[in-house]
Amino acid sequence: MDDKDAGKLEPADAGLDPSAMLRRLEAATNAHDLEGLADCFAPDYENETPTHPARGFRGRQQVHHNWQRIFAGVPDLHARVLRSVSTGSEVWSEWEMSGHRRDGAQHLMRGVVIFTVSQGRAARARFYLEPVDASDSDVNAAVAATVGTGP
Repeated sequence: MDDKDAGKLEPADAGLDPSAMLRRLEAATNAHDLEGLADCFAPDYENETPTHPARGFRGRQQVHHNWQRIFAGVPDLHARVLRSVSTGSEVWSEWEMSGHRRDGAQHLMRGVVIFTVSQGRAARARFYLEPVDASDSDVNAAVAATVGTGP
């Protein structure tokens, strides 16, 4: 989605194609439109974070709370959907979110979010979006750390 389209939000019922919800979400994120972003989610939205199970939550209000903090903490946040594909009520999406935190540090997250869409809103997601690891650890160090073996 181009920046020129950022202010043009489609209504939630803009077809039942789950890709329409994804476009609305990307546009609302880039417009820093908190209410428009929250409207992309069903009231009983369920977020599952398989790599961090305790971070899962339920409800549009938590989405609103999270994004209020994100917009405040990263005032120049920009989101891009790098790739997406939809089938049935699901849309698989690869995201990159970048900007700068208020303390000047770079904010960069990348990953995949798999949405289940119902009536034009995200009803559920499996969330795999993570901060980018800027360390210089190579693949050997990463594998060693993961399995608990030495270098």
